[in-house]
Amino acid sequence: MADYVCDKCGMGVTGMQCAKCGKELVHDHISKDDGTKVGVSKCPDGHGMIKSPMCCGNDMGCSV
Repeated sequence: MADYVCDKCGMGVTGMQCAKCGKELVHDHISKDDGTKVGVSKCPDGHGMIKSPMCCGNDMGCSV
């Protein structure tokens, strides 16, 4: 299970699941056209992905 925590304020998010299959989303990174990497949370069965959570204007850190 991926746990996301804000490095600035300490707020956390845990237990995100795919609405189609109910499986836990898996933390990953994708590369943008300019070469920068973005954190995402993906369905392990390929139902899609979302941008990883943000807090205090920054991406939240992830521990798996």
